[in-house]
Amino acid sequence: IANPLDFTQWTLSNYANVLGDNQAGVNMGAAFINSFVVTVPATIIPILIAAFAAYAFTFMEWKGRDIVFVVIVGLLVVPLQVALVPLLKIYASLHINNTFLAVWLAHIGFGMPLAVYILRNYMSSLPKAVIESAKIDGASHFTTFWRLIIPMSYPALASFAIFQFLWVWNDLFVALIFLQGEPVMTVALKALMGQQGQGYALLTAGTFVTMLLPLVVFVSLQRYFIRGMTSGAVKG
Repeated sequence: IANPLDFTQWTLSNYANVLGDNQAGVNMGAAFINSFVVTVPATIIPILIAAFAAYAFTFMEWKGRDIVFVVIVGLLVVPLQVALVPLLKIYASLHINNTFLAVWLAHIGFGMPLAVYILRNYMSSLPKAVIESAKIDGASHFTTFWRLIIPMSYPALASFAIFQFLWVWNDLFVALIFLQGEPVMTVALKALMGQQGQGYALLTAGTFVTMLLPLVVFVSLQRYFIRGMTSGAVKG
């Protein structure tokens, strides 16, 4: 039986093979960059758009506001698989199939309802006295949104950022359909296993590499989550 404390048998060759060229023909280093390029815009853009929408649904009065919000919440029950064929036809007409833009639009569109729902519910719990004070001082909607609402909404923003980042980073279905020419981490992991299930040593190394960035994101946003909870307190 091998002794796990025998450091002479430890090796990093599997990680070197995973990040470079290997027998499976998969370059995890390139796949890591592709996943990063896909995930970052697909996480930041929904947060920005949903934050503006949540502010409008919470602090602005306009006709049909509640109806539009109910429609957006109702879109939560629509899975991406239902819209697969229409999206493929639309992307083909726009000539954006197999591009990063196609994946961004798919993730942004189907992540937006959850983002609006989470941020709107959180903003509705914020103290109204702060918003009224800003209006009395002559602050515009944009100033109120950027200077007051965003700092007090750090917990909700961090929570959705974690959900969206993990969902996009671990996605396999959308990447297989809309990004066939540029493999991402999940597609590369699938290729490392091989058709007969061989290559488990490379698979475990590739899985660890895939987990690194989500762990960093979670730890980083956890700090901002706590900071947002404390900075949102109202002092009398």
